Amino acid sequence: MRDLTGKVAVVTGAASGIGFGLAERLVGEGMRVAMADVEEEALGRAVRHLEGEGGEVMAVPTDVSVAASVDELARRCLERFGVVHVVCNNAGVGGGGLSWDIPLSVWEWVLGVNLWGVIHGVRAFLPILLEQGEGHVVNTASVAGLLAAPGMGPYSASKHAVVGISESLHHELALLGSKVRVSVLCPGPISTRIMDSDRNWLARLGPQPDAAAPLGGEVLQEMLRQQIESGMRPTEVARLVLDAIRSERFWILTHPEYGPMATRRMDGAAEGRNPELGPAV
Repeated sequence: MRDLTGKVAVVTGAASGIGFGLAERLVGEGMRVAMADVEEEALGRAVRHLEGEGGEVMAVPTDVSVAASVDELARRCLERFGVVHVVCNNAGVGGGGLSWDIPLSVWEWVLGVNLWGVIHGVRAFLPILLEQGEGHVVNTASVAGLLAAPGMGPYSASKHAVVGISESLHHELALLGSKVRVSVLCPGPISTRIMDSDRNWLARLGPQPDAAAPLGGEVLQEMLRQQIESGMRPTEVARLVLDAIRSERFWILTHPEYGPMATRRMDGAAEGRNPELGPAV
């Protein structure tokens, strides 16, 4: 899908970070955008900003971990725009600690947003795209969907699953002979507020658990925070996503240097070697 002018996109997690970068870039390409996020005040500010730049956008408060909420997003998008062409299942949160010590509510939160959010997006929008005979889905995973690091059990589990779902979807669409395409976005360190994603803790999961002591201590945690704060800008991620949509490319790696690490990991599996601990991801 090369010409995006006048077409319609849906972006979840659009109030900030990669999601806002995607929405801003797509608006800049002449697309109309339904912006979804659970953080309503920030979503309102984001929409007003893009409207001020002349963009045709709409705000749809959405909890992607709830199927009915994503179904409502699809309904409202069609009600407003009549069609949808690009779906960015992007909403995500962080969360970690020692795998056996993490409260179940944290597992539910991370998997609910990062994994079920993608599942709900696929189920709500793929039938629309298939009926139209065109469209592109972009699922946000992570380099943590290609590699695994200690202290990131829920996050790694969710992102590995998103990669697997996306690859299955790619093969299914090919077998159907569909013109609908899918890409999986695997970002490395990006300058976002992922370290502060507990601001969007879901009240229905009960009281927010106390923060676990960071694995490796406060120094390592601070190093990770600095790595993210100094990471790639979301606007650059959006450029890479746009290139992938236009070239119908499946893999979107913001930091190609992680590719050889993922290859070594799989070589180790083929050779029967135990996993080796690489750099934090």
